[in-house]
Amino acid sequence: MMTRKRLIIIAVIVIGIPAVALAWWLLSPLIIDKRVSEDFPFAANAVIPSDMTIADAERVMTKASQTEQSISENMPDSLASTGSTGGTNEAIERLKSGSFRDADGAHEGSGTATIYQDAAGALILRLEDFEVTNGPELHVILSTHADPQGRNDVHQEGYLDIGKLKGNIGNQNYVIPVGADVSAIKMVVIYCQPFHVVFSVAALQ
Repeated sequence: MMTRKRLIIIAVIVIGIPAVALAWWLLSPLIIDKRVSEDFPFAANAVIPSDMTIADAERVMTKASQTEQSISENMPDSLASTGSTGGTNEAIERLKSGSFRDADGAHEGSGTATIYQDAAGALILRLEDFEVTNGPELHVILSTHADPQGRNDVHQEGYLDIGKLKGNIGNQNYVIPVGADVSAIKMVVIYCQPFHVVFSVAALQ
């Protein structure tokens, strides 16, 4: 027959281990940053010429995406994205962009969010110079609400959850589903799923 002391030890172990695991899951993001550094998506898919670095290619592709004109004809053929159906004259279009701001005094965010579309119609959300207060199970949500404050606002009809945040610091890319109504998207929201808390938002223009 087990002694009282042994039963207490077993109970502490059974209850304590899950409690410690839960506490670590909740608290570790508050003290540990996760950094991400992804290339501009269309440069990342390109074949880089021997006389050009990935950084050079990214600068060329980014510059092209920020103009309303087609990509320069002088751009090397090998920089054409493998996902593009056309040649180097087909533009990467910047559809919407905005800057992140703090949600409140405890949840801070900065950087830019931009939605790009390539010549084939693929949609990408690009976060640049991005930094946000870390937290458990943060997701990137495209919201149709003009100023989401909580769960109901964020999940207003037409919203899109495009995935778990890859890192709370750094440049990163997210695929937007084909057929998404980008015109209805007003905000990029960094959202804590378990506690339904908005960490940062970027109004898209």
